[in-house]
Amino acid sequence: MNAREEILGRVRTALADVQATNPVEDVPVAWAYEQPTAMPDVVERFVERVEDYKATVVRVGGSDEEIAAAVVAGLQSLGAADAVVPAGLPQAWCEAVAAAGVEVVRDDPPLGNDRLNAIGAVVTAAVVGAAESGTIMLDHGPDQGRRALSLVPDAHICVVRVGQVVSDIPQAVGRLQESIRQGQPITWISGPSATSDIELSRVEGVHGPRTLHVVLAG
Repeated sequence: MNAREEILGRVRTALADVQATNPVEDVPVAWAYEQPTAMPDVVERFVERVEDYKATVVRVGGSDEEIAAAVVAGLQSLGAADAVVPAGLPQAWCEAVAAAGVEVVRDDPPLGNDRLNAIGAVVTAAVVGAAESGTIMLDHGPDQGRRALSLVPDAHICVVRVGQVVSDIPQAVGRLQESIRQGQPITWISGPSATSDIELSRVEGVHGPRTLHVVLAG
């Protein structure tokens, strides 16, 4: 008998007189999923946590004109000569970008990874943001585009509306239920892409954009 068999044998002996129970009923948890987490100000917490990740957050009004101006300012601050946009991004935003002299690149037909890698930035909307963790979630609807758009370019300008910001992950996942039922991919973004080795040397842009610029609208 090896050590594994001996240990499992002792476990079986110890459990011999224990009746099988339903673990859900046996250990009730007083928790209602999708409920908000209490905090003084959800939007302020979201801004604080996103900025903790070394991302930029710019707050603007909710009109297309104000959002478009903030997107253009973000692209200019990044020095982006071109930007890829998903098919469903509001036309007013795209027109403002083009008017500012930044080339608007469409993903139709789908661009190859080499082309995406050479583009200055991507501009997308979002579906929900979780304040407590500073996480932005995309379900890759028409105004967000396929996953490669938000993963390959070096900079990501993401427009999040105030009404999309919820308190925490459980509440955010509740907002994603329909997307999950439809089998849509979900991308979770917590700041710019970064990782570190065993010596804690931080490296950015390894598996996603090196720069995250959030336009918080409304």
